[in-house]
Amino acid sequence: PHRRGAAQRARREPGVSGERAPVLVVATVGSGLVAGAFAVFSLMVVPALTALPGAAGATAMQSVNRTAVRPGFMTLLFGTALVCLVLGGAELAGSRRPAVLTGVALYLFGVVGVTVLANVPLNDALARLDAAAPGAAEEWRANAGRWTRWNTVRSLAAAGAATALVLVT
Repeated sequence: PHRRGAAQRARREPGVSGERAPVLVVATVGSGLVAGAFAVFSLMVVPALTALPGAAGATAMQSVNRTAVRPGFMTLLFGTALVCLVLGGAELAGSRRPAVLTGVALYLFGVVGVTVLANVPLNDALARLDAAAPGAAEEWRANAGRWTRWNTVRSLAAAGAATALVLVT
């Protein structure tokens, strides 16, 4: 009877059933939403802001960055990371499904790691930029190019995480 219970649990693991199902769903949806938010910035917002005359785009992006650091987006970004940590811990203690571990790693390293190590320092540099100072427009455009490249990495990592996690279902 005890062996049969373990076999039955193992057969249930591949799908989204059991106590980990809600965590898997939240991590998948959160990763997808973050991927979309970052993609919109890389594909439309930053190109539109860099097309503005002078350093007007810098001023607009400074406002965007201040707005981003509010509970709604921070909960989505870092709440998904917390859910991924829980999911990854449960997975390491359990069946160690490669798709789940890949999705968790992509989100934690490709999204959170890149955010902390690349995008936040670029945001901080932009926050210190005086848009009225000589050379501000050129500095903004250089910052925007680097920021967009790293942001695209985050978007692709979040999309990869969502894809890996949805493969488990």
